[in-house]
Amino acid sequence: MSASGPRSHGLVLATQKLDGITGRGTTLCAVAETVNTNQFKNGMHIELEGDVWRIVEFQHVKPGKGGAFVRTKLKALASGAVVEKTFRAGEKFARVRTETKDMQYLYDAGDEVVFMDQDTFEQTSLPHGMVEDALEFMQPSSFVQLLMVGGRPSGLQLPASVELTVSETEPGVKGDTVSNVTKPATLETGAVVQVPLFVNPGDRIKVDPREKRYISRV
Repeated sequence: MSASGPRSHGLVLATQKLDGITGRGTTLCAVAETVNTNQFKNGMHIELEGDVWRIVEFQHVKPGKGGAFVRTKLKALASGAVVEKTFRAGEKFARVRTETKDMQYLYDAGDEVVFMDQDTFEQTSLPHGMVEDALEFMQPSSFVQLLMVGGRPSGLQLPASVELTVSETEPGVKGDTVSNVTKPATLETGAVVQVPLFVNPGDRIKVDPREKRYISRV
């Protein structure tokens, strides 16, 4: 694979064709080892019932009675359908190979979002629904990584943190540095996150776009 090609993520690979997922002669590859629910991460791809799904979000639940379980929201790579599923704690799944390509976000065309490959300068249009969650934290000309599964776009891999300006929130109280009490704040990109009371409009803050979580003031 050339230096300009997509980069592989994962362990040793075992080739496995999944009906309804592969296309244009591309064989989808699944990582030989499995992952369990304790290893789930947002954006991870798993095989379930013969299809490939991206983990949109998940929550570990430990009820007072009965065994622990995990609530998930999954998005199908093939159809784009989003479903909610519950799994037993520790349940295992085949993790699906992903690759990334460095892209630059150009503009939102409405039904599609346009990116440019940083290596080839070719433009790629993705359905708005595929990347709408990530768009909340992206500005034109920002750099992102396009996730590829079996040679097909699956979504965007966002960085661990981004810096954005607060455009609207209730004014902070001078001297109030309590961080465990929060209020909603709208960022310059339109995303809404919970921030500490001392954050003001115009403040530059660092947020985790994957969890839509405030990290700190810049």
